[in-house]
Amino acid sequence: MAERLCIRITDRDNVAIAIRDVQKGTEVMPGIVTAEDIPQAHKIALKELKKGAEVLRYGVVLGTVSEDIPVGGWINEKNLIMAPAPDLDSMEFATNIRTDLPKPRRTTWMGYRNPNGFYAGTRNILGINTTVQCVAGVLNVAIRKIKEEILPKYPNVDDVVAINHPYGCGVAIDAPDAYIPQKIIRNIAMHPNFGGVFMLVSLGCEKFTVDRFCEWWPELNNEDNVIVLQNHKGYQAMMDAIIEMAERKLKILNERRREELPLSDLLVGMQCGGSDAFSGITANPTAGYAADLLVSGGGTAMFSEVTEVRDGVQFIAHRCIDETVGKRLVEEMKWYDNYLKAGGVDRGANTTPGNKKGGLSNIIEKSMGSIAKSGSSPIVEVLSPGDRPTKHGEIFAATPASDLVCGPSQLASGMGLEVFMTGRGTPYGLAAAPVIKLCSRNEMKEQWSDIIDFNAGPAAVGDKTIAEQGEELFDFILDVASGIKKPFTEQYGFANDLCIFNPAPIT
Repeated sequence: MAERLCIRITDRDNVAIAIRDVQKGTEVMPGIVTAEDIPQAHKIALKELKKGAEVLRYGVVLGTVSEDIPVGGWINEKNLIMAPAPDLDSMEFATNIRTDLPKPRRTTWMGYRNPNGFYAGTRNILGINTTVQCVAGVLNVAIRKIKEEILPKYPNVDDVVAINHPYGCGVAIDAPDAYIPQKIIRNIAMHPNFGGVFMLVSLGCEKFTVDRFCEWWPELNNEDNVIVLQNHKGYQAMMDAIIEMAERKLKILNERRREELPLSDLLVGMQCGGSDAFSGITANPTAGYAADLLVSGGGTAMFSEVTEVRDGVQFIAHRCIDETVGKRLVEEMKWYDNYLKAGGVDRGANTTPGNKKGGLSNIIEKSMGSIAKSGSSPIVEVLSPGDRPTKHGEIFAATPASDLVCGPSQLASGMGLEVFMTGRGTPYGLAAAPVIKLCSRNEMKEQWSDIIDFNAGPAAVGDKTIAEQGEELFDFILDVASGIKKPFTEQYGFANDLCIFNPAPIT
């Protein structure tokens, strides 16, 4: 069998994606000979395109060429003029509601039930919350000591983590949008993996006071749960207070046990970062198929990244179950449009040098690949940043696209674990929930064999189907959620501090 050299997504497309680096003069499809060297993942013209002609991938117009392109020519960000964004006021809703989703073989998993929570925990963690970034240095030292000396006494607790974040002071604390970062931080404090056990470390002079932090649950604002460093006499007294309180909390968490639960108790977040042109061909569709299996079995899949949905939003709108959900989607997209306008920034600034090196010429192309991770399930709810879901099924949670902001926003929504797709590679991780790292290319798996958990690259070369990979990924998700398997980022223990979405002014 001849080697497969390129991939065409739909019959409408007038470009194909090079599966590997292709030299000039190579016949990549019958009658299509490359007119120049084409890098891996980049677009090959399947017909002659005169200046101003439209370029179609995914059956969608990416833009127009700025010069004549011959058959077999290379189309990239330098010769492609981006098309306008979809019109938000002319979209149709609920025109593509699938009822024939694939059925999962497994409909239960082993998790930690939370009587007062909407979702169950995938891990048993002591989360030590903070009001301000100023306490992070002292708390990090205490965390190391707790892990080394105290945690081994409590074998049923998986970890102790500091909820460090760059917020709390130097901000306009009462600005109109200041509620957004504060909501996110509060919701993370009640994450399902923390089992309802609350601990908070404050400095004492910050703007995000203990009273503000505990505004939703003032009954927790007491000396059993809160440490104010400025009230303690020196470093050792601070350390002793943190360690003593942590041990009391660990004793409580050590009583938690996993039990068999329905998929309705599991919330899985989907995110992508360091994307390339294969992300929309292999990795994201594989994750999307797994998301459909989860939703079909009664669970909840959540995808995000307003920045990378905006240019494919019309296809998401078609999947919104009704006009109410559709209008919420439009509201979030318009918020983003206005945000860009106020900052004097064009939406095209989203794509990175790495995206472009990986074949993504503009944000339209990136968006079409990005939305593939949502699968094809009906969209039952649209959330603002950090909101908690009220329904089960496929959910769009509005967040920025930045990995280190999207992840914490999904945590705030109650995400038990995250599936993270990448084409170029990133060591991103979260301490509060496991992150499954999924790559789009065989080469990426070979490069980072000990960081990538799941390789979706075989689908590009025809060795596996998206459905086969989706089934395998779904099983892996449930094994990780149940504590049977640990993704590499969790095994190695590397995780990023939380970056909290803060559109309010800095003072």
